[in-house]
Amino acid sequence: MRFAFIVDPLDSLKAYKDSSIAMMRAAQDAGHAVWTIQQPGIHWSALHGVCAEAVHLEMLTDDDEWCVEITRHVVPLRDFAAVVMRKDPPFDIEYVTTTWLLDRAVAEGARVFNRPQALRDHSEKLSVLEFPEFAAPTLVAREAGPLNTFIDIQRDTILKPLDGMGGRQIFRVRHDDPNRNVIIETLTADGTRTIMAQRFIPEIADGDKRILIIGGEVVPYSLARIPKAGETRGNLATGGTGVARPLSARDREIAEALAPVFAERGLLFVGIDVIGDWLTEINVTSPTCMVEICEQTGFDAAAMFIAALERACPTLVVPPVSA
Repeated sequence: MRFAFIVDPLDSLKAYKDSSIAMMRAAQDAGHAVWTIQQPGIHWSALHGVCAEAVHLEMLTDDDEWCVEITRHVVPLRDFAAVVMRKDPPFDIEYVTTTWLLDRAVAEGARVFNRPQALRDHSEKLSVLEFPEFAAPTLVAREAGPLNTFIDIQRDTILKPLDGMGGRQIFRVRHDDPNRNVIIETLTADGTRTIMAQRFIPEIADGDKRILIIGGEVVPYSLARIPKAGETRGNLATGGTGVARPLSARDREIAEALAPVFAERGLLFVGIDVIGDWLTEINVTSPTCMVEICEQTGFDAAAMFIAALERACPTLVVPPVSA
């Protein structure tokens, strides 16, 4: 089969830790042809439908020179066995437009994962509101009044934008913080942007656990991202240390409750974040941590993903790609 991966510019990917590269290597190891697509190259025409310039790669094991280009062609997306959307946020209008084009590709016969509509429907912050039995006390608002009341009640909180990633613009705000008003004003852009407030969970000191759910099945290990000294953010991008651990009973309870829901909605690969016993985020755009889990435990989540992808498109006969 030919699998196409929509990814960020290849020279921006870091092979020693990138889950998309791990997936592509696993696909080649399983005997599939690996192609990549850049978001700007996706387009629609009345003659060919949704197409993109696709680059056929040979994957290498070296992390510095991790691929070699074989050829490139403009290809209708329906001609691939599957298209895997792995473009990182920001989740802006261009990202949404790409999902609209991918919807059209699905209507033309393409298999796209995660499902484009599901990507739009699942805000990585707001999706936790669907599962209040697992979520920490949370408020979503943009006016200062409700936010201040929440901080007063909870005493110790985390405030964050709804469209952030990598730990950016995340603030810990205590009830007696002399800067709380200016933090609220800054994050909400003076009441014009909605944000999320959550009760601070002290167990962050033991790690912000990323749990992977693939094809409706739960990976048995999490990657606990432990904050560096003086930090409250565990994100690897902010200097956190990733430590792989077997799932706790609570981790498994949350993940197994959510797994069939995601599978039904066409979310083939999801990364949920759990701090202590609480679900804090649901990541659907381009979840990571496959590489770290494999290096530390030997569990190959990338191979698990490719197996799930094969099951999702088992009998497709693909026509040859023409120049």
